[in-house]
Amino acid sequence: MPNIGPTELIILLVILLVIFGPKRLPGLGKQLGTGMRDFKDAVTSRHDADDEDDDEVPERPALTRAAAPADATPPAAARETAPERTGQDA
Repeated sequence: MPNIGPTELIILLVILLVIFGPKRLPGLGKQLGTGMRDFKDAVTSRHDADDEDDDEVPERPALTRAAAPADATPPAAARETAPERTGQDA
């Protein structure tokens, strides 16, 4: 497999500049770097997790709901439904 030299890197950079433009190129590089870092962290933590016991299941926090007042009634506009159809369409 041939090595990638400086000429090929310059051509690749020019193509990327033409496709994405100079404003989006730094953002794409940052996203690529964070993606690679996240992938590396996931692979290494996966390897470390295999060494630990899988018997322990983390406890999930209880879900809570905001209670509505008992005397709350929906507004009149919310109680109304769509107008009834008579079956005679024009």
